[in-house]
Amino acid sequence: MPELEESTAKTKPSFDPNILQDLLPLYYKRLFPHKQFYRWMSYGRSESSVFSNREFSFTLQDDIYIRYQSFETQQELEREICAKVPFKIDIGAVYNIRPKDHRGSTAIQPVQRELVFDIDMTDYDDIRTCCNEANVCQLCWKFMSIACRVLDEALREDFGFEHLLWVFSGRRGIHCWVSDKSARHLDTAARSAIAQYLNVLISGGEGTASRVIIHDEMHHSIRRAYRIVAPLFEEICLVDQNIFGKPEGVRKLLALVQDTSVRAELEKRLKTVPSDSKSVWKEFVAYFDELRMSGNSNRYRRLKFIVEEVILAFTYPRLDINVTKGFNHLLKSPFCVHPKTGKVCIPFNPNIASKFDPTDVPTIIDLLKEVNAFDEKNTVEGEENRSKIKDYKKTSMFKGTVIFEEFLRKLEQTFKGKAAALTDMKMEF
Repeated sequence: MPELEESTAKTKPSFDPNILQDLLPLYYKRLFPHKQFYRWMSYGRSESSVFSNREFSFTLQDDIYIRYQSFETQQELEREICAKVPFKIDIGAVYNIRPKDHRGSTAIQPVQRELVFDIDMTDYDDIRTCCNEANVCQLCWKFMSIACRVLDEALREDFGFEHLLWVFSGRRGIHCWVSDKSARHLDTAARSAIAQYLNVLISGGEGTASRVIIHDEMHHSIRRAYRIVAPLFEEICLVDQNIFGKPEGVRKLLALVQDTSVRAELEKRLKTVPSDSKSVWKEFVAYFDELRMSGNSNRYRRLKFIVEEVILAFTYPRLDINVTKGFNHLLKSPFCVHPKTGKVCIPFNPNIASKFDPTDVPTIIDLLKEVNAFDEKNTVEGEENRSKIKDYKKTSMFKGTVIFEEFLRKLEQTFKGKAAALTDMKMEF
């Protein structure tokens, strides 16, 4: 293992993307979980050609893009990854034929694919004040944590899915891979229906916040989401982000009130309170409490859920529904190294997403230093003993790998014995 320069700074130094080409061969050879990755993509060989008909896409150095790759075995895929050293690996659909044979065939069609969700921090740029664009910190990560909780509960309780893999994207977002067989075999219409069901935000247009519209009754899925987000609204939106602390934020708040006369009255009242988010929000809520008590039932009925709608508008997950709807949409593989940040796309536990720190995710440099440090510390044990410990177990990537292993263990319980049955079927003649 080559020497890696130590840093004494407490904060992580900025990553130099130019060194990635030198470090990736070591990462793929020693740290990438090839065996576990194959276990996931092959689904215990419980379905015919589920691995060999899967598309893998490699992005090489200088943005050279290779699509429609497919492999017969774990060893073949591992050899190709180590030989080509991709800067990014994308996972596509399982097709009716081997993707590598698609040239000359007009019949290539996707037949299954995980149901996937992609949430990007830049979609919160209109409401977060701590960061923007590709930057993310522990304050705005709370939006991601909420999104994870809301979607995880909805997918499990409303659709009965069990096998969800949550992955940090390596820079500014999260991905969810729903790997249940029923999810993988959904057609495009069903994927679109699920995406639309979960996408309750309506775009408010340029410069305004997205809105949520609740009609006469609150749907049970909206009520569940509200139960999750409401207790965190003050901490995240009023304190951490201070969204209504500037005139622009107040304008976004007022834009969510559709009744023009109410909006005009409210605007006058908000000009009389201190310009901090807590004061603005307290006055906003007080106004609608007074409206409710005024006896003007027609006016109030149209705005019955306005407080709940505003809270949801600023906290509900902002989905890229095109990723979910697309049957053959490519999505970055877990355990890739992000080429701009050097951070590993690491799985995390959705139940404790609030404790996940995106600023502390290990980079490829961190991981290789950790392997070096472990090996040097244990040199006295002898070379033979050191080699018995898997390299990823020597690093801070270990926790994410354990989460992946646990996901695989539960997934594999659902198709025990099916691979053998499939083999027997193939032997019948």
